[in-house]
Amino acid sequence: MKKGLFTGACLALALSLTITGCGKKTEATNENPQQENPNYSASTGPLTINPNIPDLEVRDKGPNGEQAVSAKLLQLTAEELQKIKDGKYKAAIVMHYSGTDYMSASVNAMKDTFVKMGIEVVAVTDAQFKAEKQVNDIETVLAKKPDIMISVPVDSVSTAGAYKKAVDQGVKLVFMDGAADGMVAGKDYISIVSGDNYGNGALAAEIMAEKLGGKGKVGIVYHDVNFFVTKNRSDAFEATLKEKYPDIEIVTKGGITDPNKGEEVAAGMLTKYPDIDGIFAPWDVPAEGVMAAARTAGRDDLIVTTVDLGTNVAISIASDGIVQGLGAQLPYDQGVAQAILSGYALLGKEAPAYVASPAIKVTKENVLDSWKLIYGTDAPASVQDAFKK
Repeated sequence: MKKGLFTGACLALALSLTITGCGKKTEATNENPQQENPNYSASTGPLTINPNIPDLEVRDKGPNGEQAVSAKLLQLTAEELQKIKDGKYKAAIVMHYSGTDYMSASVNAMKDTFVKMGIEVVAVTDAQFKAEKQVNDIETVLAKKPDIMISVPVDSVSTAGAYKKAVDQGVKLVFMDGAADGMVAGKDYISIVSGDNYGNGALAAEIMAEKLGGKGKVGIVYHDVNFFVTKNRSDAFEATLKEKYPDIEIVTKGGITDPNKGEEVAAGMLTKYPDIDGIFAPWDVPAEGVMAAARTAGRDDLIVTTVDLGTNVAISIASDGIVQGLGAQLPYDQGVAQAILSGYALLGKEAPAYVASPAIKVTKENVLDSWKLIYGTDAPASVQDAFKK
């Protein structure tokens, strides 16, 4: 047992799930996304997320109604960092899927921050959105005896037993985007970290309303699974339009269980409602499917908004394309927050019940600056070139 650092249970974090990592599989982002920010090169503390992130209101609530606490309030002091380094701890990162701009930034952030904390990363896994694979990944990782596990449950119900085995083994769990079913914050896991999913869905609605001039017909592509964060986004989009824009009518909704089915669902909407003005998608991958369906239907005038800044939607925004804007999470800083909360667990330090990073509004006017804030590096050449056109 590590010296005196396993005292006390931390209060938890519970937040909404941002899909967990949305972001398109395209050009890779910088391997050390925040290298230009001195906050991330300092290894002596205090350790925080990027202080340059705006102090915006966080609107999200967790799965049990917990009001979100901004990730900007998390901190490990120099003394706390030294205690953690002295413990020589091990961590495992057990993801639901990988390979996107979003997920690469998040995993890189955890790795970078664990280096600063002196914590060895013994495994990084990718469940490929398959619950049975994630259960096997967890069981395989447990053989490496990690002290910390950061994970996104693919399915909150079918993976719960595997996570409970981790708890029984003494592993401190920090969840990203949502907890496994039946697990209690502060008892079974430390916290849940996510973006402000409600805030991001509301931003997508505000942008849609701006581009439509406050009136028109729209459709909603929603994530038809028990996934808290994506539901928050779609709920916020719908609620914002109904509350603030009575002249915008939601004429159709279509669910997806596979991120790659956005095109199929959107095509059906465009066939049934050829005069539809806009469509919302819950994250950038299905939004790309909506773009493809719009082009096939000859609807380059369709307005699409979404959540999460991946390369392809950024190109569309920069070039005045079909995607006109979005609400963005801060995947790197959410990864930093998850690592910091791992430190809270090891120290027995009280943690907030629910943590979210602020939602960032992205349109053509700020797409290049937003990319740098979100990923800590200049936008890919493809995005910059699109902006010039």
